[in-house]
Amino acid sequence: MQLRTSTLIQAGFLDPAAASTYLAQLPEPGPLVELLARVGDPDLALRQLVRIGEVDPGISRLDRPELWPRLAALLGGSHALGDYLVSHWLTLPPAELLSPDTPAAPRELLLEAVGADPEAAVPVATHPDAVSRLRDRYRQLLLGVATADLASPEPVADVTQVARQLTNLADSALEAALASARAELDPTGELPLAVLALGKAGGQELNYVSDVDLLCLTGDELDAAGLARAADLVRLMSSALMAPGARPPLWAVDFGLRPEGGDGALVRTLASTVEYYQRWAEPWEFQALMKARGAAGDLELADRFKAAVDPMVWSVASRPDFVEATRELRQQAEETVGAGTRSRELKLSAGGLRDIEFTVQLLQLTHGQADPLIRSANTVEAIDQLGKGGYLSRAQVGPLTDSYRFLRLLEHRVQLQQLRRTHTLPTAESAQRALGRTIDPERFRSPAQLERELAALRHRVRGFQQDVYYRPIVEATAQLGAGRALLVPGQAADRLRAIGYRDPQGALAALQALTTGLSRRARIQQNLSPVIVEWLSQGADPDMGLLSFRTLSEQIGSSHWYLSLLRDSRHASHRLCRVLSTSRWAEGALAAHPLAISWLDSSRELQPSPPDQLREQAQAILSRHDDSERALGRVASYLSEEVTRAGLADLTGGFAPVRPALTSVGEIGVECALTLALRERVAQQGRVEVNLVAIAMGHLGGGENSYASDLDLVVVHEPVEASPAEAAQAAGAIVARMRELLAGVRQEALMGTDFDLRPEGKNGALSPSLAYLTEYYDRWASAWERQALLRARPIGPETELSRAYLAVVDRHRWDLPLDPGEAKEIRLLKARMEKERLPRAVAPAEHVKLGPGGMADVEWTVQLLQLRSVAKHPELRVQSTEAALSALTELGVLPEPDAAQLRASWELAARIRAANALCGPVGQPGRADQLPRAGLEARRVAVGLGYAPGEEEQLVQDWLATSRHARKVMEAHFWA
Repeated sequence: MQLRTSTLIQAGFLDPAAASTYLAQLPEPGPLVELLARVGDPDLALRQLVRIGEVDPGISRLDRPELWPRLAALLGGSHALGDYLVSHWLTLPPAELLSPDTPAAPRELLLEAVGADPEAAVPVATHPDAVSRLRDRYRQLLLGVATADLASPEPVADVTQVARQLTNLADSALEAALASARAELDPTGELPLAVLALGKAGGQELNYVSDVDLLCLTGDELDAAGLARAADLVRLMSSALMAPGARPPLWAVDFGLRPEGGDGALVRTLASTVEYYQRWAEPWEFQALMKARGAAGDLELADRFKAAVDPMVWSVASRPDFVEATRELRQQAEETVGAGTRSRELKLSAGGLRDIEFTVQLLQLTHGQADPLIRSANTVEAIDQLGKGGYLSRAQVGPLTDSYRFLRLLEHRVQLQQLRRTHTLPTAESAQRALGRTIDPERFRSPAQLERELAALRHRVRGFQQDVYYRPIVEATAQLGAGRALLVPGQAADRLRAIGYRDPQGALAALQALTTGLSRRARIQQNLSPVIVEWLSQGADPDMGLLSFRTLSEQIGSSHWYLSLLRDSRHASHRLCRVLSTSRWAEGALAAHPLAISWLDSSRELQPSPPDQLREQAQAILSRHDDSERALGRVASYLSEEVTRAGLADLTGGFAPVRPALTSVGEIGVECALTLALRERVAQQGRVEVNLVAIAMGHLGGGENSYASDLDLVVVHEPVEASPAEAAQAAGAIVARMRELLAGVRQEALMGTDFDLRPEGKNGALSPSLAYLTEYYDRWASAWERQALLRARPIGPETELSRAYLAVVDRHRWDLPLDPGEAKEIRLLKARMEKERLPRAVAPAEHVKLGPGGMADVEWTVQLLQLRSVAKHPELRVQSTEAALSALTELGVLPEPDAAQLRASWELAARIRAANALCGPVGQPGRADQLPRAGLEARRVAVGLGYAPGEEEQLVQDWLATSRHARKVMEAHFWA
């Protein structure tokens, strides 16, 4: 039976031709298509079914029709588990594995797999190949959980139960692994050992692929030799779960939350462990114990430990500055996320899982001191308890629970695709599409729909987090009870406070994280830290700088060159400290391009790359990639290095009014996007319908693009192998695709695009033809459009079309004199802009672009003077503001003192905008035009511009004076 291509596309197949071929190899393709239309990735599921059919013709081993939807859901939702099922199809009972009746007792099944008695007080394995049998049986049980999950009609509602099943499965694996270890080291079961789960495992909210955080302790009766045996037992247990072997490991076991972390003993006695928490533990360690739970081994011993430490856990919030420290801990986690992945990171980014978990825990710790009914280790249960106790409103409980479940489900689905530990959404559109379809194929038909849903959810979660974290009542409640000072060296804290750190305790924690241990890396950090702390204190925001330094060191500190560079090059380390304590942008940029840190060693490395070199490399990248999104993504990543280079040059050498590299990056990005869009169109149509040229306008055309500038563009076309109407349709489709491609890499290096300067603005064709453009400018163009053409400049190599375009626009911008009516029209438009475009919430004098004497005043004055005189003076045929000012001065059109005032205001405004972009809040381009008046943001911007810390008000006064003088010049020349 041959199915129509349209039917297959509607069913969700991305490759209908291949699907048709595969379906011909399987029975009853019609019903099968209907079945596959409901799974995440129909193409993948179909390929896997064909593979099964090759080893089991007719798929005869699955003789229960009701199991087919479950099989399809699994194959279309998990590539890794699908491969596992296919490769074991003939040796495993598929009906049992795919049954909706998930085994309720995995502990017994896994213990039996290793030959241990589930009824024994201390199970001991007897099978000679216990580890392989444990891993095999675990994967079979995991496959059953995943099948039920992927086939669920209500996956969001079921995610909490799935997490409990995964946790139960992990507990059972720990028990079986411990039984396997006992067979070798403790066959009589004499060593008491409690294995406690922390983190997600402790809260019974484990993922498909997670590190399992553990804490192990033993009885007080053991001597040193017994403790050593207990530690060996734990190591062997861990090895059974995660060491290389005949079968793949299950997951990693992490003991990093134990007392003293990686430097502490692997196993302690109960008394020693309790003593550690009584005497030395930090507040975050008690926060980790909130989720402690006996998972395997001696559960009675685990309960005794819990009874001993719980009073400490639920009184830790009364410590001074606990709430502030908790806020800082959340901020540190958020700042570890690289700029390029923040929008796709589900766990640590703003509005992600950590925002919910940390906020819920903060409420629990502060209010749980006096209310034992809100102490659940499970996040969903805790939200419900907080709602019932009145600590969360009823309006918050439902949305917060739904948001948490949805984020956890996304996390599960991402991990299921390849059975890998990740919390980041995939970048490939096909993988994003499959991800959404595994949740609801009707609701999430495209990645854009899932993206919108996730963005709205993040906004809600972030609002909740901000609301709770900064409630005065939370901080006040935390101080109830007996206050106890934090165990930090008082002298060190006083010293940090004296040299400018706002949070000396947080700074000490960061330093401790950097310097703890006996490794070579720790020793170098110990030697560097006094100097680093001192240099950071000279910057605008030492606390931010130290946290950024810690983040970078944790991410790339293992690279041999990094610490050597900081140790051996005073220039690089000093510059790095200045950058990190001044710019919030820098951490993300350096995390994305770690080798850029080495550029700080030499000013020569911070010089811009030649544009031709950038263009050549970008074109080479395009030639190596057929997929347009991937190609432009690689180009954008490459170009973002150049943006990073420019940013570091500004932050270390003083902000320049213009960085030509930013214009080059914008132009090359536009060229590449247009090339790819045209390449796609030619491949689809089999012919070249149009020629196109991108025209840079605005600051891009003037060679004055900044970090916060949109790319002002007009794309002109002329027909080649098409009629004018066909060419117009083709050009519009190409430019729309070009804009779409550019939007997809906006976070990498390129800003948004703006096509509003085309003829007829938003109402005009997205790509006007040269013929129409010629007629339009001859018959209908306004004076302000002539003004906009002053900056028009074709992008890319010269072509016949670009020369023809210039011939048209040069006649209007260079050759025609400006009559009084046109001058009046320009003045009226400027007056209207001053009235309508200034944001109401910003004082006009503090808006460096649109305010009095700001960038717009200077540019409109210069351009009006250009239009008045350019017909007589070819020297004025220039695009940039700086060049036009110089030409006007040399010709005597503008007196030198007046030109100096305009130039000073324009350059200071440009520098403030650049400093706002790099030193102000990340991801808020609308703030770039506002003069920051107070707080850390103002301090960072002022220091970035060369002022000393504390001189923020001087920057404000300098701007007000400079812009005031420029306004007087503008009024004298523009309105005259």
